[in-house]
Amino acid sequence: MTRVSSRWLALREPADAEARSLDLVERLACHLPATGAQVIHDLGCGTGAMGRWLAPRLPGPQHWVLQDRDADLLDVAVADVPAGVTVEARRSDIVRLQPGDLAGATLITASALLDMLKAKELAALVAACSGAGCPVLLTLSVVGRVDLIPADPLDRRVAAAFDAHQRRMTERGRSLGPDAVAVAVGEFRRLRADVLVRPSPWRLGRAHADLAAEWFTGWVAAACEQQAELAAETGEYARRRLAQARAGQLAVTVDHADLLVLPR
Repeated sequence: MTRVSSRWLALREPADAEARSLDLVERLACHLPATGAQVIHDLGCGTGAMGRWLAPRLPGPQHWVLQDRDADLLDVAVADVPAGVTVEARRSDIVRLQPGDLAGATLITASALLDMLKAKELAALVAACSGAGCPVLLTLSVVGRVDLIPADPLDRRVAAAFDAHQRRMTERGRSLGPDAVAVAVGEFRRLRADVLVRPSPWRLGRAHADLAAEWFTGWVAAACEQQAELAAETGEYARRRLAQARAGQLAVTVDHADLLVLPR
């Protein structure tokens, strides 16, 4: 999986917090144990942003097991946790979870993860989560819809090339990208779980100008990597759009979806 920088995660954390579905959290609370500490596994935890957002919204004492393969990110995560929450860091590759790795969990969470997986990796993750027999909250998976205001004729072509890049074939198989949500829903329902889906769009404007500029730079770069001929056409477009983003004059909506999985 792609290594994610702590700078990028810090930049996106406020927008992620605004985007996640509070409705699903309210529904989740009804399905957690009424007594005892919650044991929450955060898969691909990064710098721990999910815990900082979710822990204050859940009842009772909580113990978070933070799992990531990046030791540097884990160090950041364990150094910044909500008051009253205990944590442990576990360096692991979440696409290779073994039976028992999630034993004792009362909740499993992940954020901005599903669209980075291949089909076999997602199927294995779903099986591991289902085997734990507890609710699963998976937030902020991209679904392939982007809207920029003011509009530009090149927006649609760049968006299509970016989506193709997210679905590209790699040596580990084809990436799911924006298809991941539908595939995950199908896999969980095949295992007889109930799945609720809610939109969780990023809405980036003046308050998120730095994030909008960083996101746009990566968006165009991936599109040009996928479709090389775009590079000759997007030079002026990218400069103009970046200037708009940095000035807070570009409104960007990046659609995501959140999933709450409830075992029957």
